[in-house]
Amino acid sequence: MISICRIGIAVLMLACAGASNAAAGAVAQREITGLISALESSHCRFQRNGRWYDGTAARAHLQRKYDYLAKRDLVDSAEQFIERAASRSSMSGQPYRVACPGQPEQEASRWFGEQLRALRQQAR
Repeated sequence: MISICRIGIAVLMLACAGASNAAAGAVAQREITGLISALESSHCRFQRNGRWYDGTAARAHLQRKYDYLAKRDLVDSAEQFIERAASRSSMSGQPYRVACPGQPEQEASRWFGEQLRALRQQAR
């Protein structure tokens, strides 16, 4: 009887851990999608490898990078997405930049960090 209880507890713990990881994955995916959408709808320009792109082109590029990382299970959070996909070129190593109307140009990692804080504030 005791071993059956232990097995039951172990199964419950594994199920809860799996549900927790799935929930965290859903939150991260929602935040990442929100970050990419925020750039697309912001009227900001996105610089990569010395060329400026509009929001639609930036969205397509960042979505491809995210899909690549997600397929390989290399991004578990919005912070990892910013660090691994939205901060610098994986080809040249050059930092991405964002230029928004009426604001100074800045590194994309900073811009995305600010957007993530705003998204999380809205979610509360």
